[in-house]
Amino acid sequence: MRSTEIDRRTFLALAGVAALAPAQAARAAEEALFLGARLNAGKFEAAVIDERGRDRLVLPLEARGHSFAIDRANSRAVAFARSPGRFAVAFSLNGATEPVAIAAAPGRHFFGHGIFTPDGRLMIATENDYEAANGVMGVYDATNGFRRIGEFPTDGIGPHEVLLLNDGKTLCVANGGIQTHPDFERVKLNIAMMEPSLAYVDIASGEVVEKVKLVPELHQLSIRHMALDARGKVWFGCQYEGAAGDEPPLVGRHRRGSAIELFSGPTAILRAMRNYVGSVAVDASGSILGTSSPQGGVVVFWDTATGDCLGSRLLADGCGIAPSDAREMIVTSGRGAIVKADPAHMTTVLRENPAAPAWDNHLRRI
Repeated sequence: MRSTEIDRRTFLALAGVAALAPAQAARAAEEALFLGARLNAGKFEAAVIDERGRDRLVLPLEARGHSFAIDRANSRAVAFARSPGRFAVAFSLNGATEPVAIAAAPGRHFFGHGIFTPDGRLMIATENDYEAANGVMGVYDATNGFRRIGEFPTDGIGPHEVLLLNDGKTLCVANGGIQTHPDFERVKLNIAMMEPSLAYVDIASGEVVEKVKLVPELHQLSIRHMALDARGKVWFGCQYEGAAGDEPPLVGRHRRGSAIELFSGPTAILRAMRNYVGSVAVDASGSILGTSSPQGGVVVFWDTATGDCLGSRLLADGCGIAPSDAREMIVTSGRGAIVKADPAHMTTVLRENPAAPAWDNHLRRI
């Protein structure tokens, strides 16, 4: 019953979704476009914007959104509810087709992230088997109305973001290690026994082919968000669940077959991040990683070759981050600001404004 109710509400919310002018979409075809979730005038939305912050498509959501799976080849995306959400919505990025509501399977909820396979035939989402306290990847047939056709385990608790590696056949899953249950909303149930990990999963078989963990003394360092650099290495950002006075490294790097590397940067910058990385992105060249900390109001840049900290820029409640040009990022904030930033400069696209849309955690380049 729960799934049916969500499905119907979502379709009702999407009934008037045509908030895109086709001519406007055509003009935007050659521009860099970005996709983010937001709260706008009391309503939850997913929005496609250009580099000037102008809306190109607006999709109403029934509740708070988080991040997206993007199928660039077929110009479509799936917007996921924030964890522990039970809805997702598939939609055309050019407004050409009617959105499709996706309800979570019984006993499952979404963690807010997913990916498409390279051929666009499957969509794979991070999910929680919350009664068993196991992470799973839900598999959906994107050629048949996003019907859920199966799942496979992530060999961990609390899978959050998932990446497709450059080989096109291996997933990397960030098992955050935090047990939750929708009956308790977002309460963290196992802080003392967390076990975060990166799990590499073969898409064809669903088997975990490699898994790496942090050292035991960092077991409360939840691995959350990831990006690939120019060399195909996985970079990740963490959220620390231990004592507030601790200052563990929050940024890491991994290549299959190797140990995890962690990077702290200067003490002042690490302290400014307040034990929290909200989102990560690699620039268009693959040589610079950007990590946002909305709790610290700071965006920090890292050299992906060396792990050196390149500098930081201040942005209150800044979290959504996506590549713009080489060495440059677009960053959105929960206070309505949109900026272009690199390790040494920051240019305001739209200023903080109480009446502006409040952007959520993630921004994706389309």
